[in-house]
Amino acid sequence: MVAHYMPFWQAESRHRVQSGASLAWSRFGGQINFPARSPPRSENLSPPRSELSFPEVKQKWNKLLSVLFIAVFAVSRIPGLMPQNFSVAYAFAFCAGVYFSRRLSWWLPLVVLLATDIGLNFYYQRAHPDYQVWSAPNLANLAFNYAAYVALIFLGRRFKPQSSFTALLGGGILGAILFYFITNTASWFFNPFNNPEYSKNLAGWIIALTKGTGGYPSTWEFFRNTLLSGGLFTALFVAAEKLTAPAESPADKTAGAREPEGEAEPEEKPEEAKA
Repeated sequence: MVAHYMPFWQAESRHRVQSGASLAWSRFGGQINFPARSPPRSENLSPPRSELSFPEVKQKWNKLLSVLFIAVFAVSRIPGLMPQNFSVAYAFAFCAGVYFSRRLSWWLPLVVLLATDIGLNFYYQRAHPDYQVWSAPNLANLAFNYAAYVALIFLGRRFKPQSSFTALLGGGILGAILFYFITNTASWFFNPFNNPEYSKNLAGWIIALTKGTGGYPSTWEFFRNTLLSGGLFTALFVAAEKLTAPAESPADKTAGAREPEGEAEPEEKPEEAKA
């Protein structure tokens, strides 16, 4: 059996690359090694897509939350929509103090509360003409409601948006308790509906905080609704803020932090001492 060998120049011409690229080859054992060819680059000539990333969507929703808070509060004040004393007002005032800017946290919730209270007074005056909603005792009692709202906003200002969910929920519940004590004390003191149970002594004050007037649900039921609504709506508002809050950058985390004071550098010796 005769072995046939292919001449060297035939093997080179057979495997030459037409594009003119250099051919690295080696002839060991009658084989020719070719360099690995990279795949052709695919150039994308289409314009880049303008898609919103998930952090950008969260930031847009976060900016709309203040409007959402106001809308939820305004809807909740429709008469008959919720049980008595089951209100968004407590959580709204507290969360406004936490999340709104310094000036906005004071005037915006108070203006919204005042506008809805005026509307409710006109509604009740028309629906119940025997109610003296514009009487001096009732307006004085209503003024104490705003004192309670101011206390809730002030309490919210003591917290930071970065506070934990549990801490903010506890603050909202504490604000609801403060509102209950302030407003019921004002109802006992001014007694706008001339309730005979509200005598101007310690016993009358305790009745105002616990039992209330005859023919109506007890004050403890109102307190239960105040506590539940304050905790519920504070939890909803805080959860919405936490879920839509933008990620905190390392610069934001260290902003305002004081650098640890190092050891005092030794004073340089005078040149005469160095000489």
